Amino acid sequence: MLEFPASVSLPLAQWVDAIMSWILVNWGVFFDAIGSGILFGLLHIERFLLWLPWVVVVLLVGVVAWRVMRKWWLGLLMAAFFVLIGSLGYWDLSMMTLAIIIAAVIISLAIGIPTGILMARSNAAESILKPILDAMQTMPSFVYLIPALMLFGLGKVPAVFATIIYAVPPVIRLTDVGIRQVSPNVVEAAEAFGSSARQTLFEVQLPLAMPSIMVGVNQTTMMALAMVVIASMIGARGLGLEVLLAINRIEVGRGFAAGLCIVLLAIVIDRVTHALAAKQEQATLT
Repeated sequence: MLEFPASVSLPLAQWVDAIMSWILVNWGVFFDAIGSGILFGLLHIERFLLWLPWVVVVLLVGVVAWRVMRKWWLGLLMAAFFVLIGSLGYWDLSMMTLAIIIAAVIISLAIGIPTGILMARSNAAESILKPILDAMQTMPSFVYLIPALMLFGLGKVPAVFATIIYAVPPVIRLTDVGIRQVSPNVVEAAEAFGSSARQTLFEVQLPLAMPSIMVGVNQTTMMALAMVVIASMIGARGLGLEVLLAINRIEVGRGFAAGLCIVLLAIVIDRVTHALAAKQEQATLT
């Protein structure tokens, strides 16, 4: 009675291994094609960011932040953060990190917004997907590296794949919540005027749900950035790799400098996307 009986143990690990082996044997070509597509897009984004002169990037960041946040000194501050990143010697690595985040966020939004719409329009889909999203958000982020490695090997692609799994739930949930919170009276009025289901969705529900969706974009972007260091463990270059090397070699200064660059990137991305969400909410109210 002191020990749990081994006769009732479930071989869950063996079952999962068998499923992954079957997927690799039967769907290996499919995942290779997906990996090639992700790598193609990611490399082009990375090359473009590295090709842009740093002055142009700093000016773009400053102008976008100023236009979105509506305060010139905030735009100047966001631009100064990027100048500080470059002065610390991590400009190229920051652009590589930014490329991974951009690729992961684009794919997450392409998956998450349609899935959120499906959840909002189908209670059955919501009841099925909610437990899956709960598991995705509570699962330790390191676990996502295992299937990413098995399906795509080492490199940038599994890093993007693991980041997508970790970052996609917020935009799905907030798209679902935003559409469900649209007033039924507004929907009924649109239908009474002869709007089809498609017109009601795209011309009424999605515009009114846009503030909630933009918050989801903000959260997805920040969660993608949170995976930077973890993704470096499976071959993703960038600031995360610098932090990982600093930990392995106990180089406090190197780790602090790379970590500071990640923090500065996070501040700029969070402030800009948060301001976009607030601006969209204000436009909806007016």
